[in-house]
Amino acid sequence: MGKEHHAKSFRSGNSVAIRMPAALGIEPGAEWIVVEQDGGLVLRPKQLARRTIDVSGFAGKAPWLKPLPPELREFEERPSTIAAHMADEKAA
Repeated sequence: MGKEHHAKSFRSGNSVAIRMPAALGIEPGAEWIVVEQDGGLVLRPKQLARRTIDVSGFAGKAPWLKPLPPELREFEERPSTIAAHMADEKAA
């Protein structure tokens, strides 16, 4: 187990708070998950939600940029398609 630190609880509005010693290096504003376990409390840092970027406001902001035309690609016919064409010709 790690080094032992002492803290004291106090009333903060309608809640009870515990002031954490600076030696723990906890950043102000950090969020925590508190779990009651074996008669004690376990603190775990809350995982931050992944940030997303809203790109909806970018439409039309750079009118000089034009999308590239779709690339025209030709493919060989599949053997099953060729066989179906030959069957249609024989039937006709």
